[in-house]
Amino acid sequence: MSSLLRSFARRLLPSLSAMALIGAASAAPPDTPVHDARQLVVVTTPSWDTPSGHLQAYERTADGWRAHGAGFDVALGRNGSAWGLGRHPAQQDGPQKREGDGRSPAGVFGIGEAFGYAPRIDSAMPYQPMLATSYCMDVPDSPLYNRIVDAEAVGSDAVEGSSEPMRLDLHNKGDRRYREGFVIEHNPRAEPGQGSCIFAHLWRQSGEATAGCTAMEPERMEALLGWLDPAAHPLFVLLPEADYARLHESWDLPARMP
Repeated sequence: MSSLLRSFARRLLPSLSAMALIGAASAAPPDTPVHDARQLVVVTTPSWDTPSGHLQAYERTADGWRAHGAGFDVALGRNGSAWGLGRHPAQQDGPQKREGDGRSPAGVFGIGEAFGYAPRIDSAMPYQPMLATSYCMDVPDSPLYNRIVDAEAVGSDAVEGSSEPMRLDLHNKGDRRYREGFVIEHNPRAEPGQGSCIFAHLWRQSGEATAGCTAMEPERMEALLGWLDPAAHPLFVLLPEADYARLHESWDLPARMP
């Protein structure tokens, strides 16, 4: 190589290295609430006060988010939805979730363990069979707030006042709602009074509103649990349609048809 070419190469290499670094930075995944998720369960609702919504599952591919299966209708809290505490930045432009408000938490949340009445289910998700002594603590001043516990392990006094027995079939004349479901990880730090015991579960009757959960037909729940994979870091998203349109790009959510 001539001295002229060597001189040119020395001047060019630093520029190429800088360009490579810029390119690598622009290709890095954005720091969004869903950056590590490869599965999303997305619910959109017409307004904050609507007690129903539409659920669509998505999986991340090399080309971006792709719908998984057909979407379907779900029931939400009897008073609609409100901003919850999850993986998303705090939002002030809407109602805020509180204990007992009858609203489903909106935002981006982890999907926790599956639960149900059977000893085991067909799902890759961690599963906890519920017992007659299983309760989810919805008493804000309890140290067990927002946790599913066994009264035999923590003592009957510890679950005093809880209105969330997890074997509804045994406590409420065969009620099927918690026969299969999964935890929506709202308020993971268990901040008192900010809302507790938020699940996706079966509905008792078609379209019947909930106290703050997301409810659906048994066949839909079974298909979701069979699809969800903890290795894909699945997340649950619930947003009113207007807020979804406002946030979907900055939060890297799937584009949805109008």
